[in-house]
Amino acid sequence: MATAVAEKPADKAKTKLKPLGARVVIKPLEREEMTKSGLVLPDTAKEKPQEGTIEAVGPGGLDKNGNKTEMTLKVGDKVLYQKYSGTEFKIDDEDYLVMHQDDVLALVQR
Repeated sequence: MATAVAEKPADKAKTKLKPLGARVVIKPLEREEMTKSGLVLPDTAKEKPQEGTIEAVGPGGLDKNGNKTEMTLKVGDKVLYQKYSGTEFKIDDEDYLVMHQDDVLALVQR
C-alpha cells in the first residue's frame, strides 16, 4: 500500500521549540572553521555568528495598549541579529537561539 507524504507548509516550525509571544527561534549559520589562508580556528577564536535562519515564530505579543501585534518574520527568513542577543539552546546536537523579534536587525535578501 502506497503512503502519501504531505509537504510542510512554509509557516510550520522546523524545530521542536515553539516560541511564545513575539519571540523567534533562529538557527545560527555555522561558524568559520578555517581562515582564508588555511589555518584551523580553535573554538575560542571563532567569531560569534550574527546571521541565521528563522526556524519557528511565536504567535505575536501585545503592545502597550494590550493590542495583539503581528509577527513580521516567518519560518525560512534569513536574518541578521544583534551579536549577544537571545538565549542559546542545544537540541538534538543542533544550536538554536530564542530571541525577541525586536532583536532581529534585518532580513537578508539573496
